[in-house]
Formats: sequence, C-alpha cells, structure tokens
Amino acid sequence: MVEPDDQPLAGKVASRIREMLIDGDLAPGEKLSEQHVASLFGISRNTLREVFRLLTSQSLLTHIPNRGVFVAAPDEVCVIDIYRVRRVIELGALRAASRGHPAVARMNTLVAEAKEAQKNGDWRRVGTFNMEFHRAIVELADSPRLNACFEMILAELRLVFGQLENNAHLHEPFVELNASLVTLIETGMILEAVDRLEAYLLQSERMVLAALQRRGNQDR
Repeated sequence: MVEPDDQPLAGKVASRIREMLIDGDLAPGEKLSEQHVASLFGISRNTLREVFRLLTSQSLLTHIPNRGVFVAAPDEVCVIDIYRVRRVIELGALRAASRGHPAVARMNTLVAEAKEAQKNGDWRRVGTFNMEFHRAIVELADSPRLNACFEMILAELRLVFGQLENNAHLHEPFVELNASLVTLIETGMILEAVDRLEAYLLQSERMVLAALQRRGNQDR
C-alpha cells in the first residue's frame, strides 16, 4: 500500500503495523513492548503512544490498565460485523469492476502465488495472498477512502484467523474460488461475479464462526 507523503508520522507507523497484522507478523493477544516497537520504527515514546491510541481506536490493539498494550483478539460478534462490512465494500467495489482495470492483473498474480504456496503447504502465505486478493477487489472502485477503510478490516480479519491453530481448511476452498472470480471479471460477467462473491463471503463467515466456536468449546 502506498502511503501519502504528507501523512503524519504516527499515521505512517500505524499503517505499517496494520500491514504487519495483515501479514500475520503479530499474534492475537501478543503484548507489545514500547521499547521494542519504538526502536523498530525509530520513533519517540510520545509518537508511539499516539500510534497505539490510533490503533486501539480502530479495535486492532487493546490497552489493559497496569498491564500494557496487546494485539486484539476479535470475537464472534466482531466477526459478524467484519463480514457485514466486507459485503458492503467488496460487493460494491466489484459492481464497479472493468475488465481492463490494473487490479485484475494483480488478482491473477495473487491467485498464482496462492496456488504455489498451497502446493508447499504454507497456509500462512496462502492466507496473506487471499487478504491481498480481497484488497485488490476493493481497489476496483478506485477509492482511496474505501482502500483505507478496508485495510483495517483486513487487519482485524487476520487477527481472527490468528486465533485458530489449524486454519488450512479456512483458506483452501477459496484459492479456486478466487481464480473463478478473476475469470468472471475478465469475461465481463460482473453480475455473476458479484453473486459468486456474495455466496463466497457467506460460506467464509460460517466457516470462521464455526471454527471460533469449536476453539471456544475446547478452551472450556
């Protein structure tokens, strides 16, 4: 993601941390050391606290008094709302799609990369490529504001997947579904692509909620 040159420092660092969350580099529930994070980005403690406040307001971090700042661990209620937002943004963006949009070529590349990671059994990378695929869908709308909003949704979603130890089954079915979406867009079958994506998101939501419920039952 390209950051505007005039973006405040705290905003730039917050965006980089969101990218780390999307890539799966930070785990749900992980405690963040102020000293380590400030050193990592070369920023002052005051700037770091501003970053933490910003990410906490976006539900990506949680501040626990007298304990510190932790990476958030979204629950089932959050998942339902995440998918509600995904439907509004992704389906709307897909309706605006054109076959020649640069994001379509990127989607093709991401499908190929996901298939390669799938062959290697690297499900974390499959998940990352899938996140980027959905980011590319939103880019079809050519709206920087939608892109920025969706970045937060992707980060939250990755924190959901990060709570599930074995999430191969949550990614595997969607590699081929992503490929089919690209084919529909490239052949100009936009309405069919929208219908398929709507069913896709419903299937994904149900699978994620079921996985979280199983995890909750095991923890009890």
